[in-house]
Amino acid sequence: MSSLAAAERSIAPAAAGSSFADRTFAFVERSHARACALLVLLSLACFLPGFVSLQPMDRDEPRFAQATKQMLETGDFVDIRFQNEARHKKPVGIYWLQAASVAAGEALGVPEARTTIWLYRAPSLIGAVAMVLLTYWAALAFAGRREAFLAAAFMGASIILMVEARLAKTDAVLGACAVAAMGGLARAYFTRGIATLPLPTVLVFWLAVAIGVLVKGPLVPMFAALAVLALFYRERSARWFLALRPWLGVALVLLLALPWFVAIAVKSGGSFFSASVGQDMLGKVGTAQTYHWAPPGFYVVAFFATFWPAAILAVMAIPFAWRHRNDDRVAFALAWIVPSWLVFEAVPTKLPHYVMPLYPAIAIVAVLALSRGFVRPDGPARKIAALLIPFIPAGIMVGLAFAGKTLDGRMPWAGVAVMALATLVALAAWWRFLRDEPGAAALLGIAASPILALGIFAFTNPVLQSIQLSPRLAAVTRSLDCPDRWIGTFGYREPSLVFLVGTDLAMPASPGEAAAFLKAGTCRMLFVDRRYEEAFRREIERAGVRPALLTRLSGFNINGGRRLEIAAYAVRP
Repeated sequence: MSSLAAAERSIAPAAAGSSFADRTFAFVERSHARACALLVLLSLACFLPGFVSLQPMDRDEPRFAQATKQMLETGDFVDIRFQNEARHKKPVGIYWLQAASVAAGEALGVPEARTTIWLYRAPSLIGAVAMVLLTYWAALAFAGRREAFLAAAFMGASIILMVEARLAKTDAVLGACAVAAMGGLARAYFTRGIATLPLPTVLVFWLAVAIGVLVKGPLVPMFAALAVLALFYRERSARWFLALRPWLGVALVLLLALPWFVAIAVKSGGSFFSASVGQDMLGKVGTAQTYHWAPPGFYVVAFFATFWPAAILAVMAIPFAWRHRNDDRVAFALAWIVPSWLVFEAVPTKLPHYVMPLYPAIAIVAVLALSRGFVRPDGPARKIAALLIPFIPAGIMVGLAFAGKTLDGRMPWAGVAVMALATLVALAAWWRFLRDEPGAAALLGIAASPILALGIFAFTNPVLQSIQLSPRLAAVTRSLDCPDRWIGTFGYREPSLVFLVGTDLAMPASPGEAAAFLKAGTCRMLFVDRRYEEAFRREIERAGVRPALLTRLSGFNINGGRRLEIAAYAVRP
């Protein structure tokens, strides 16, 4: 087992031989404040383009947002519901954060705050920025400022965090909690037998665990527990964990998390636990839910895209990690990554963001390997593999251009131009790598990320009107300006429409129920999926209803992967 001092001495200056990289890192590492300020700027440049204009993304995001909206409407901040259905899959933490954000927006006078999706995304944005800064803090336990900065910049520039920062879900906040907890755990492990762990570090660890439990249940404790077990096997002892004062910590976690769990158990009669544990969590373990099944190895394949631009550099660090597996820092990073990764690969239900809390550890190993000269263009295989850096933005550019032309009949030229610029910067990163300047290659890859985000979210997404069907349907409802109006939808049941139109959106389940809905009042609008329109028209003729056909809208359902045509029928006074 290598000592902490020996590990520190083995870290060479990053990106040796690259004056561009040397000057950049020298500028960054002069102070923590400067490094953190630059990380915040990078994060905002990657996360803010399209943050406000991006439509509610079905299906999970509007489900979370709608449940939060209903909390604000009813004043019930214990139970979690989507329309009349109990939503007992995740704990309440993210809903409270979203509710606070929307309430602040209302207080500040944001128009129609409760259907303004970016207010619900604000906790995710804050969580994503916090995850980047906490990656820097965690990495400081492993290396110096420049390595810590590069690891955090890899995290901020990653495609997966760019996506999660824009979605009103749990995962960005969960990622921040996970890296905070693991940063505290790393300090406890590295200082074992050397110094007493400061109380603020202890509190960071346990607060991260408590908030993580309230946000997404057992995942943060799982990451920490699996790492502790792996290190226990390595050390044949877990006495070092006592530095985190577990009795104090468990009491703090129970104090913060237990009241809501007791309240929801009483309010739901225990159904919350049967739904969240028995159906949601164990359902993922036992059988793949709905269409989220994927074979083992899925996360390895997805990693190359989700952790772009650093993914291929991280893969090149694998020989370094194996050779230095007895180094305390590499051993801890592997304990953070490997056990949890294997758990996720073994579970049939797979989504790319599940392993995101493990990416900071991968970033740390990558920068340690880079700083010690292990990430280099040694041989043709590495030189070819590094083409992945420009290939990912080029592939996204081609895919979105094809989508625009195919679905909407027009090319998103401005978006294509910006994404092409991102590809050129990434191509320059590859060229620098070929010249044995991996530090410069890393910085250029990171620089390509905010340009790519600008091209995708600010310039291309607004052109893709076909995937924005719910906002367009919600706009149609504004033409029904009579009092006491009712809106319904038959066949098209996306949560985004519920969020945008209103909690009382009716969803008849059959043509007969759809006709009865229109017959029940004189100020009603019903959206009808074309697949069911013929049967619906027969029923309204039988019921003697003569609704007006206001418009037809066509679009593309990205979840179902099919084209849709929706007709809007209305009866008016």
